[in-house]
This record gives sequence, structure tokens and C-alpha cells, in this order.
Amino acid sequence: MEFERRVAPFKAPATDVASVMRHVLYALIPAAIAYVWYFGPGFIFNLIVASAFCIAGEAFMLRLRNRPVEPTITDYSALVTATLLAFAMPALTPWWVTATAALFAVVVAKHLYGGLGYNMFNPAMVGYVVALVAFPMDMNLWTAPRMGDLDYRFLTIAETAWFTITGSFPESLSFDAVSRATPLDVVKAGLNNMQTFDELRVYPMMGDFGGRGWEWIGNFTAIGGAWLLVKKIIRWQIPLGVLAGLLIPSSLMYFLVPSISPSPGFHLFSGGAILCAFFIATDPVSAATSDRGRLVYGLGIGFLIYAIREWGSYADGVAFAVLLMNMAVPAIDYLTKPHIVGHPVRQRRNR
Repeated sequence: MEFERRVAPFKAPATDVASVMRHVLYALIPAAIAYVWYFGPGFIFNLIVASAFCIAGEAFMLRLRNRPVEPTITDYSALVTATLLAFAMPALTPWWVTATAALFAVVVAKHLYGGLGYNMFNPAMVGYVVALVAFPMDMNLWTAPRMGDLDYRFLTIAETAWFTITGSFPESLSFDAVSRATPLDVVKAGLNNMQTFDELRVYPMMGDFGGRGWEWIGNFTAIGGAWLLVKKIIRWQIPLGVLAGLLIPSSLMYFLVPSISPSPGFHLFSGGAILCAFFIATDPVSAATSDRGRLVYGLGIGFLIYAIREWGSYADGVAFAVLLMNMAVPAIDYLTKPHIVGHPVRQRRNR
């Protein structure tokens, strides 16, 4: 008689990678709908291109490493990377720019470090930075939001698809007719030209707190992030740290010199700060692991976002802030290790 034999683990885990990634994708749906509403269907094309190349790059690297393809492809991690890239890219982006970012994110930042669970850097942010450095002109072509300028020209699906494929508009359109600087770019350039923040607030693209369209995308992103907190997919330390690290210095500077300092609300609701707090910085692989470490990690990202916006060359510093703090994670984890119960606390000796 042959008995059934089982090997560890004997109890199935309550969650797995696929279920966590699905929850993240579900939480991003409201923000994605808002993105399409305000900035047009370009987000959908970016998402399709990024998903195709992320999945293709993942399958290629798994074959190259003699690893099974189906279990990893079906864990949705490549789709999460593609979705975050689609949020980071301008709505009008040629397909080869998005493809370059997607392939670099999955092939280099993820699999050359060992694959899922071993990557040191956030793959989506690595891909975005590569595209930003390699294709600076294409990465600065942002369309005006639907509630922006009075002469706003909403692109059709066919016109957007044509630009995604060819990198150019039909003869009846021009870049100047559809592209606008982002609110962060406008404020940064205006302050450098000795304008005050109150003078810049009258621009049509400015909303109640941040940029028109941007602040509503931020609202829906925060709702999705709150849902992840309720479902215990992410922990509160990193989102709190990122938001505090950004809002504390911006509030202080706005209180001291309001004429040349953007308001805390503008910093929060313009750009990718909220997306970073709930969906990018909370990557469980490249983030810190201890509770204190997560808080320090989040605070560092938030402060670096503010520092790059205020004193750096880029209008929004989310990607660079995340990658810089990714490098600091080993040191943060080492310095914030929790005390093991039952082991004596070792006192550091002064030498």
C-alpha cells in the first residue's frame, strides 16, 4: 500500500505574490481612469506597450536562466511594473521610449540582480530614469489637462495611436497645440525668473492645491493607497514617512518665505508624490524591512523629493529620491534591527 506523502510547507499561506499584485492593480484603477479622463487615451497605449515588453522581457530572461516561465509570468509583478511606468510616462510617448523603459526595468533592474525578491532598486523607477536620461525631449511632452487652458485640444484615440506609433502628429496638429509644461515645471521656471508663487497661481493649469487634473489623480491614488492599508497589503510607516518628509520642510519654508516657496498642498498634489508614497516606495523588495527602518526610509524619500524640487535640476524628484534611498536600505536595515527577545542588549563601547 502506498501512502500519500506531503512536504513542507504543510499549511498554505494566507497571501501570495499574485494576490498582493492583483490588489495593487485593483487599487490603481480609479487613478488610471482619472488619468485617462484628464490627459487623454495615451495612458492606455503606454500601458499596452509597457505590459507587452515587460512580460516579453520577463519571459526571455526566465528562459535564459532556465527557470519556469508560467509561475513567474502569472504572478502579475511584471504588470505592476508596467502600470507604474505608464503612470510615470507622459501621456504622449512614442512606443520605443516606453519599450526601452520597460525592458530596462525588467531585464536589467530586476533579473540581472536575481529576479523577483532580489532586486536592489525599484525596477519601474530605474526604467523611468533611463528613459528620462536617454530621451529627454520625449519625456517632457506633457499634454494639457482637460480642465486646463481654454484653447485645450483633446486628442482622439486615432491621433494618440498615430503619435505612439510614429512619434509625430498628423499635419493638422503641432506640438505647441497640444503640449504644455507641467505645474511643477511652470513653478520652478517662474521662481527662477523672480516671479512669486502667488503670481504663478493665476495660471490656468493651477487648481485648488496643485495642478488641474493632477490633484484629482492624486486624490484617487490616495484612495487606492488607503484601500491597500485597510487590506494590510502595505504598512503605514513608509507612506507616513514619505508624506511627512515632503510636507514638513515645504510647510516650514512656506511659513518663512511664502512668496518664493510653493505651498505644501502644491507639493503634495502636483507630480508623483502620492503615487510614490503608497505604490512606489512601498515596494517590499527594495524598501527597508524593520518598522523603524521603513519610517526612516520614507522620511528620506520625502525629504529628497523636496530637496530635488527645490534645489535640483529636475522639476519632480520622485524617481531619483527612491533610487537614492534604495542604496541606503542595507545601512538602514542594519542600524534599525529590532532587538531579539531573550537576547541581552549589547552596549556600544566608547573607544
